[in-house]
Amino acid sequence: MSESRGMDIDRMLSIILIIAIILAIAMTVYVVVTPKQGEKFTEFYILGKGGMADDYPTDLSVGDEGEVIIGVVNHEYASITYLLEAKLNETVIGGEELCLEHSETWEQPFSFEATKKGEDQKVEFLLYRDQDHNESDETREPYRSLHLWVDIG
Repeated sequence: MSESRGMDIDRMLSIILIIAIILAIAMTVYVVVTPKQGEKFTEFYILGKGGMADDYPTDLSVGDEGEVIIGVVNHEYASITYLLEAKLNETVIGGEELCLEHSETWEQPFSFEATKKGEDQKVEFLLYRDQDHNESDETREPYRSLHLWVDIG
């Protein structure tokens, strides 16, 4: 009788071990097959004329044209519609609506004209997401913002 009981315990332990191995294999397959979703964010940047993060048009004369490259990269894991707005001293000088798929990059040159003499004039680049469009213009906060200080002589 004790021999039979020992075989029953061995059989039960073998069954539990087999079930544990099957569960471990199933969990491993699930982890490998299920894609990991990383952090959701949007890259928003400005580059100088040479396509580098330098050589920005910071010293201009009245009538001169400054040029930068504006870039947006969608890492939101969804299709997103963005509204891009450019301002010089709080005056809107340009804008564009763009729709980007996940991992899609949008990069375009942007030119602005120095119209008024003065130091420390602020060129702002504001990026709004489509979710922000439902708010009124007065209360809407940009999703991302960049600025550049320009001296106009």
